[in-house]
Amino acid sequence: MFTKINIQSDQRGILFQKGSYVRYLEPGVYRFSPFSDVKVEVLDITKPFHVPGKDLELFLHDERLRADLIVLDVSDAQLALRYEDGKFAGLYRTGKYAFWNVLKQHTFVRVDLTKPELTPQIDLAILPHLGNSVQTFDVGAQETGLLYYNNLLERQLGPGKYHFWRSNVQVIVKTIDLRRLQLDLTGQEMLTQDKVPLRLNFVCQYQVTDPLQTIRIRTVEEQLYITLQLVLREYVGTLKLDELLQMKREVSDFVLQRLREKQGDYGVEFLSAGVKDIILPGDVKEILNTVILAEKRAQANFITRREETAATRSLLNTAKLMDENQTLLRLKELEYLEKICEKIGTISLMGSSGGGLLEQLNMLLKPNNPGA
Repeated sequence: MFTKINIQSDQRGILFQKGSYVRYLEPGVYRFSPFSDVKVEVLDITKPFHVPGKDLELFLHDERLRADLIVLDVSDAQLALRYEDGKFAGLYRTGKYAFWNVLKQHTFVRVDLTKPELTPQIDLAILPHLGNSVQTFDVGAQETGLLYYNNLLERQLGPGKYHFWRSNVQVIVKTIDLRRLQLDLTGQEMLTQDKVPLRLNFVCQYQVTDPLQTIRIRTVEEQLYITLQLVLREYVGTLKLDELLQMKREVSDFVLQRLREKQGDYGVEFLSAGVKDIILPGDVKEILNTVILAEKRAQANFITRREETAATRSLLNTAKLMDENQTLLRLKELEYLEKICEKIGTISLMGSSGGGLLEQLNMLLKPNNPGA
């Protein structure tokens, strides 16, 4: 009685006798004696060639088997992408692999890991199938990126999304903000020329224009802060307190000009600068308030005297006009009489007859000059 093994059209057989490879079996029916110590490994040709517990090289010497296989050999510095009939089928690292070249057409894309950036020939649609083999970096719309391979600057990157293979090449992307940035100098203690201590709040705005120059400076923002501090001390020390309070605009213009002289060293452009606050010590503020109050009182007294003088001069001119013109004097009298009458609610007549009061009113209203 024989042992029968049926190998179908989508299968292939690998014949072993006493554990040693004998030959390659194509589709068909095979019969073996039960006493022959034969074993047949039946393989599915829709899957990669793999015989458990055996090295691939053992089978590649068989020319007949080798003709039905396609072999992929991946070196240490490579990756390989396998496609079956144009569809992505797998990612392979260092090693030798074999695939049945019978039912499906296999194509391969080799990746040079010394150049880890994904090339345009790799469709980004397969990224979800690559898992942790790929790392991604984003450069924002208002940023620029600096690409480093093993801490060596490779090139500058514009806005976008970049993908790199994970390998023995360390990939770093440093992003630099190109938007307008603000630098605040807060509560900076300084001395004026007349030795008055004060605290100054100053602000300036700048923008990175040369990222390659900026990265040469460690903690560029701290360096800009120190530069701003020194320029302010230089200028404030040449001014007295009164001058400083009156020349805030000039201080801003001077500082901005000096910063622009140094901006090329930092790879930035200074756009604006200005004094936000000048904070005086309590005793100095009290003295300054006393001086301001005295000045305002003097100004108020001066304005009061000036208005009083103007009013007196106006009265004198009016008196001269009325003295020279009796009609004008009479009109003035009637004006005052009208004002008096406006304040009288009722008129009560006293006495035996009203003639006396009416005569008095008539005399009051009667012109002094009968011929007038």
